[in-house]
Amino acid sequence: MKEKILIIEDEEELVKGLKLNLEAEGYEVSWALDGDEGLATALRDAPDLVLLDIMLPKKDGLDVCRELRRHNVGVPIVMLTAKREEVDKVVGLEIGADDYVSKPFGVRELLARIRAQLRRDRRDGRGAPAVFRFDGVEIDFPHFKIRREGLEFDLTSLEVEILRYLVAHRGEVVSRDVLLDRIWGYEKFPSTRTVDNHILKIRKKIGEDPSGAGYIFSVYGEGYRFMGGV
Repeated sequence: MKEKILIIEDEEELVKGLKLNLEAEGYEVSWALDGDEGLATALRDAPDLVLLDIMLPKKDGLDVCRELRRHNVGVPIVMLTAKREEVDKVVGLEIGADDYVSKPFGVRELLARIRAQLRRDRRDGRGAPAVFRFDGVEIDFPHFKIRREGLEFDLTSLEVEILRYLVAHRGEVVSRDVLLDRIWGYEKFPSTRTVDNHILKIRKKIGEDPSGAGYIFSVYGEGYRFMGGV
């Protein structure tokens, strides 16, 4: 079956060009020209990947991304934007986007990013069970949830993928570079602090001390070791 890509972008000429190139690569392509239509299409059609512009009419791309993750849509989201400010990139990634491409971009670069994101769902980390329980904590991967002590916490798609990889490799030291490569889909990224920030949020949701005294242990100069259920 062809993998389905949804383009949410208000520049019609850009949409036409992307559609031609993506179809030439063998993808099935749908599109929407505003945020409201894009969100409805994504929820209805279940694409394998979303190309999402930030500056959209009716509902901007950041809000669309938030809504998709709130509805537990875990497919890769690649943000497209003409803005170059680092803050936009950070905000997009923090709310659940998987990658970010600034306009103008080369088609070959974009296609490489798309392939990397689509591969991510078939990469390491799939050895984790759908629901993983340890010491009164339940990680529900399909529903993007952590449950403990009668409380429920939502997970972003990136937090799910990080946890899935750590659980699949529990007891092992996993470096930040490996997490960047496996989760984000390519080796180089602005800063390994991105990983640290996500780990900090995961620790809070699991209910451990932010210093890492519970289940996700920091290994100085190396990375992290997950010990839940070991």
